[in-house]
Amino acid sequence: MTTDATERRDARNRWLAQTAEDIIEPDLPIIDPHHHLWPGTAHYQDGLYQIDEIAADVGSGHNILATVYIDAYANYAEDGQAEFRAVGETSHAHAVAEEAQRRGLKTQICAGIVTNADVTLDNAADVLDAHLAASSRVKGVRQIASFDATLPMSIARNPNLYDDPAFRRGFPLLAQRGLSFDACLYHFQLPQLTSLARAFPDTIIVADHLASPLGIGSYAGRREEAWAEWRPLIAELAQCPNVVIKLGGQGMWLADFGWTDRDVPPGSAEIAEVLGDRTRYAIDLFGPDRAMFESNFPVDRSSMSYAVLWNAAKRMSAGYTPGERAQLFEGTARRVYRL
Repeated sequence: MTTDATERRDARNRWLAQTAEDIIEPDLPIIDPHHHLWPGTAHYQDGLYQIDEIAADVGSGHNILATVYIDAYANYAEDGQAEFRAVGETSHAHAVAEEAQRRGLKTQICAGIVTNADVTLDNAADVLDAHLAASSRVKGVRQIASFDATLPMSIARNPNLYDDPAFRRGFPLLAQRGLSFDACLYHFQLPQLTSLARAFPDTIIVADHLASPLGIGSYAGRREEAWAEWRPLIAELAQCPNVVIKLGGQGMWLADFGWTDRDVPPGSAEIAEVLGDRTRYAIDLFGPDRAMFESNFPVDRSSMSYAVLWNAAKRMSAGYTPGERAQLFEGTARRVYRL
């Protein structure tokens, strides 16, 4: 951990504290199915995010029963065979879960772990088994396919990863181990994911962040055009019964709603007004039993606090029945990640 990392974290916390709200429906049970843990290195935006930081967030007023850790290319082992170093991330998330239990926290932090494993590798089966050996909490795998040639920060190097024959050869290894797959891509890549879901109907596939309609890179200044393109593509994906969608991820820079650079962060009513129709469109396509709200923290904390984010989710879902909301906030995540 570096001093710079704590300074960046504290600066973001001071900014977020300017928008304070009472907690809406504080007793509503929630499982947060998507968060990361970031080390204190310069690469990670807004500094440190580890056990102390997430404990403060899940303890900020909402009834967070459990969380699911999602890979972040972070906390890898520093030595050993290259393709096995990601197992260090699984071990780290497992250790955080154990520490949360030792502290007696109400929230089961990292109750599930979705790790990174490259299924195109010749020894992908051995890598997956190493993750499973590292933690009984491993529930799934994520491989990021997000690629826009105009974005220097694109993690994926293959713009057609989910169509790649090597990827599809290795993909059945997940179902063989009872693992789900989290897909991270941009909206214009959705035909790849629909094709993948149809080719492997027995694997649960989770589309992260509403499938990320892009507002930067090749879509800079064209955010609404991106959402217009997204609507028929996401509707086609929703026809695949093995696909679940995560409702969130719109507070990060990729969506470019302009909240990050404001003097004062937005409140939940504004966020719900901007995102409500888009979010409800996805819920109605997939149904509440195949949709789940997510925090995507600490990435989305660049725009909003944890308390405000979940207040916004509650506002956006207010028109659904109690049973439907129970699925959106807890049931779908519990089923998909087998918690």
